[in-house]
Amino acid sequence: MLGVNSDADRDVARTAVAKHNINWRSWWVGGTDSAIARQWQVSGWPTIYVIDAQGIIRYRLTSVGELERAIESLLREMEEKSDDPVT
Repeated sequence: MLGVNSDADRDVARTAVAKHNINWRSWWVGGTDSAIARQWQVSGWPTIYVIDAQGIIRYRLTSVGELERAIESLLREMEEKSDDPVT
């Protein structure tokens, strides 16, 4: 997991990291109008992108609650592929 924090103030970003126990690499970009937010077309926070092993964006989520369902779906997909007989 990688994170990009768009809080306008660095101290607010640090507080959010501590409060939410964010233990993955996260960058502060100094506001919601950052180049990263524009490039990835982020218009609401949080926005979560789930990218597969091939680098394909599989999900664009707007709530943390959706993340678990997206991961479960991808895991089921992987399991189904591993159950397929080789032809």
